[in-house]
Amino acid sequence: MRFILFITTFLIFFGTSFAQDKAAMPEIENALLWKIEGKELQEPSYLFGTIHMIPADDYFLSDAAKTAIKDCEQMTFEINLEDMMNIGSQLSLMMSAFMDNGTTLKDLLSEEEYKMVDEHFTEMGLPLFLLERIKPLFLSVFASGDMDMMGGMGSTADSTDNAVVSYEMELWDMAKEAEMSVGGLETAEYQMSMFDSIPYKAQADMLVAAIQSEDTDNGQFDQMVEMYKTQDLKAMGQMLSSEEDGVGDYEDILLETRNRNWIPVMGEQMHKQATFFAVGAGHLGGAVGVVNLLRLDGYKVTAIEPAKKLKP
Repeated sequence: MRFILFITTFLIFFGTSFAQDKAAMPEIENALLWKIEGKELQEPSYLFGTIHMIPADDYFLSDAAKTAIKDCEQMTFEINLEDMMNIGSQLSLMMSAFMDNGTTLKDLLSEEEYKMVDEHFTEMGLPLFLLERIKPLFLSVFASGDMDMMGGMGSTADSTDNAVVSYEMELWDMAKEAEMSVGGLETAEYQMSMFDSIPYKAQADMLVAAIQSEDTDNGQFDQMVEMYKTQDLKAMGQMLSSEEDGVGDYEDILLETRNRNWIPVMGEQMHKQATFFAVGAGHLGGAVGVVNLLRLDGYKVTAIEPAKKLKP
């Protein structure tokens, strides 16, 4: 189950790994929680930016966010996590993680690159021969040495070393406890289809770049976590836009198109009932970020407890 959740939330995780052209980014408040009103909504809805995976000791959820959840009748994620509990869906998604036509990593990488990738995963306890046919973009998630991707994800109650908390799973548990309905902005099948829009060779190059970045890491994951904790969306964007990770040519597929597609879906859900939307923090800012797109669509979107009002 943990493997399925990591696969199906890959694009959710990647949502915090893209930044738009800084010259085109309108200034918005640094905030994780936003109130959505206007356009004849009967009651406000809320938008919350997550980091998806964070060390358990760094996990937090503000009182304002908890209150917003209580004021809503539905919680909506990028994909509906309840759909992923179906065994048929799990098997289908596992199969879609593999490359077509028997393609393997050895077909996509030079001998030197393959050796580097092999050594990296072997050191993590993941023999590469088990991963040979998995699409390289999926492997980019597992390439991170900052967290135990196979066994460390859990709740804030976990006490294991390197425990990682998933904001989506924490929020989903809260929604179930409050007997809220759960929704999604897109399907897992749609997310999977976007991988097929990126050539395997390009995906393999991204994997190599991710590992090289990891091997020369200077604490960027820790920096990102700190930026998230201080709600510094602008700094996150500046940090990420400076990284040459090979994804720029596909940003429109993995981020911008999705953001635009979400706006009418959000509108339909908000007009039915008060909804708490939880999406990757990387989707919030910028000219084609969800906050700006909602405002352009006529909604009033207000930052709740922006960073400048918080104590250091």
